[in-house]
Amino acid sequence: MVKFIHCADLHLDSPFKSRSYLSQSIFEDMQNSAYESFRKIVDYALNETVDFIVIAGDLFDNENRTLRAEVFLKEQFERLEKEQIFVYICHGNHDPLSSNIGTEWPGNVSVFSENVETYQTITKNGEEVFLHGFSYQNDASYENKIDAYPTSQGQKGIHIGILHGTYSKTNTSDRYTEFILEDLNSKLYQYWALGHIHERQELSDMPQIQYPGNIQGRHFKELGEKGFLLVEGDNVKLDSKFIPTQFIRFEEATIDIDKTSKQGLYEAIQSFKDSVRNQGKSIYRLMLNVNSDTPIPTQDLVQVKEMITDYERNEHNFVFVEDFKVNYNYEEKHPLVNEFSTELIDDNTVFEKAMSDLYLSPKASKYLDNYTEFDRRSLVEHAENLLKTDMRGE
Repeated sequence: MVKFIHCADLHLDSPFKSRSYLSQSIFEDMQNSAYESFRKIVDYALNETVDFIVIAGDLFDNENRTLRAEVFLKEQFERLEKEQIFVYICHGNHDPLSSNIGTEWPGNVSVFSENVETYQTITKNGEEVFLHGFSYQNDASYENKIDAYPTSQGQKGIHIGILHGTYSKTNTSDRYTEFILEDLNSKLYQYWALGHIHERQELSDMPQIQYPGNIQGRHFKELGEKGFLLVEGDNVKLDSKFIPTQFIRFEEATIDIDKTSKQGLYEAIQSFKDSVRNQGKSIYRLMLNVNSDTPIPTQDLVQVKEMITDYERNEHNFVFVEDFKVNYNYEEKHPLVNEFSTELIDDNTVFEKAMSDLYLSPKASKYLDNYTEFDRRSLVEHAENLLKTDMRGE
């Protein structure tokens, strides 16, 4: 049996764009979020006494890694070393190896070189494990090295491939070491630990071919829970389980609102925030579906935004609403067409007088259908919709 953690794309020290409207405490939490997520991963590894951790690329956000990030990782690796938990690292396109990097890791850490190589280890239960992989070197744009991975055919033990690369069917412009499933299946490994794509994806369950996603969302293109995969099993079958560790979640949600007053909007948003606060720190974008045909004054919306922002300054599990949009659900209780009598709508004299000026125009008439074929009730309804759109300023 083997038990290990597969994570990728830590992106320590990834820059967060300036958010001057954030309180200092919330902004500091954002800057520390990737660190806190990885600390949780190490805590889990220690509590579960895993055999090793695989990090499939992009520990750092760029090649010029900060001293803070290096010191933090070394401290976490030393925690693992005390419990004889090993760490296997491949560097990706964001943090390639280069000659000017001299980071010294503890003895329990192995870093794959620029050429495909194999590390061998023995689990706590005596299972032999082979880990195959490589790190990106200098230039982030890298040639495909799938062919260099050895096959496990005829060899005993559990074989794990580690690859920071792009599945051919993934919709992304950042394509590095592109592969197809047949390439990976041909190696006859029990597990492929992938990195680079920041969304959790299972490409195959037999054998397991997995992207764990990144460990911490950084913006609204990285929504929801983030974390790692816990992998357990033997040389016949390995199973994986996702464990969330994100420090802050980025989320989007829709709220239905009946009240259009400032207080009504504020209370509806606060009620939503309280309902999700127990899920942890989060940053939201909201769509407010307002059941009204009366536009809310812009100044009222500004005041509501200021209030819901100030409310979060002293909350431990903050639910920060970065932005909200208002969508009006117009209820047609009293359509304009009902204000016209049937006799008036059917009166040809009134209708023809209204249409004659338009149809007498030589520039317009050639583009118009025969007005005698129009549904007059539909014309009134269409006119009403145009008026409402104009009133909303759309």
